Amino acid sequence: MSESFLQQLSSFGQRFCADSGTFTLMDDLGKALTVNPDMLFLGGGNPARIEAVEYEIKLALEAILAAPDGIQKMYGNYQSPQGDPEFLEALASYFQRHCGWPVTSANIALANGSQAAFFVLFNMFAGDFEDGSRKQVLLPMAPEYIGYSSSGLCDEFFCSVKPQIEILPGNQFKYHVDFDQLPLSDPGASQGIGAVCLSRPTNPTGNVISDDELERLSALACARQVPLIIDAAYGLPFPGILFSDAGAPWDDNTVYMLSLSKIGLPGVRTGIVVANPEVIAAYTKANTALNLACSSAGPALAKHWLQNDHINTISRQMVQPYYAQASRTAIELITNACADLPVKIHAPQGAIFLWLWCQDLPISSQELYQRLKTRGVLVLSGHHFFIGLEDSGWPHAQQCLRITYCQPRPVLEQAVAILADELTQVYG
Repeated sequence: MSESFLQQLSSFGQRFCADSGTFTLMDDLGKALTVNPDMLFLGGGNPARIEAVEYEIKLALEAILAAPDGIQKMYGNYQSPQGDPEFLEALASYFQRHCGWPVTSANIALANGSQAAFFVLFNMFAGDFEDGSRKQVLLPMAPEYIGYSSSGLCDEFFCSVKPQIEILPGNQFKYHVDFDQLPLSDPGASQGIGAVCLSRPTNPTGNVISDDELERLSALACARQVPLIIDAAYGLPFPGILFSDAGAPWDDNTVYMLSLSKIGLPGVRTGIVVANPEVIAAYTKANTALNLACSSAGPALAKHWLQNDHINTISRQMVQPYYAQASRTAIELITNACADLPVKIHAPQGAIFLWLWCQDLPISSQELYQRLKTRGVLVLSGHHFFIGLEDSGWPHAQQCLRITYCQPRPVLEQAVAILADELTQVYG
């Protein structure tokens, strides 16, 4: 496109064609995995290669190829706007059996990745309204998932609250929701909230808010008649990358967002929305206008895993133990390498990341990211994740890094050694 066309971009074009933290993350991920494979890559959200899971995918593909109409069902047909009916039925039955959720296929719809679903849902409930009002998506605490930040169709689309920070033994800490500062706790301030959203476990920190905290949020959201959206891409009921106890409550005011990505299928782009039928019907109409239909590949691969509960075996015996061990390895390496540095690790309760707090960092986390990148180590600057607090001036937001531990131990050892050396130089 010529420069003259770029100068004539619409408001939508200017908003979504600009650089963003999400684009930086995915651009770094793509280049590290293809253009520069020697990069020590601790930056993206790509799941690890787990041989046992890859074998299960291979078996599923072989079964599809062996079926007379397998390829046609997987690639040859458009799905209904809501998604593959057999897959929806399998999901509903699974949720009934294992979660106790009183749902049917009318409570579930699919998306081409949960990112696409968030775009639709957020803009259904927040933004500009016909009466001239504007509502925001409330993130109960930041930092939160970087992918949310680029989803709004208007400015100041998100609001958030600084978390309470609990210092833990072993150079760890944990974020908690500060309910006293939460807009939902104030009847006046809550009028400007259109939806509440949190990831559990949280990307980037690995935080899992307690069942009690979740119950309080749910009660506040119900009282204000706004939906509570729970992003469970890493959590329950699958893939279950959790290292602490947690439940998975659902009701008509709750929207669950699930995905096949972190179980080992990011390329099939299958997001799953669980909500009350009214929300599902509205979402499906919007999603059809944007995407026409959803991919058939993910449902074809995972359908039988749900029907025979094999998805539990994959989640609990292959995926969760792998990441639990990887997390322990990464913590050990970082703790040893940074023993003499003011670096704390957020309590690792789930997901596939470690969140580092470099206390009183003399430079910004973005500059540290650039310096590490120059030395061949790719992490992600934490400032991208403080959505809704961009103008708060909070120093903590410039002192954090997100790293993924989805790499083999030799890669982690090299990268952590360089990180510790760079931090030693930075702190002088």
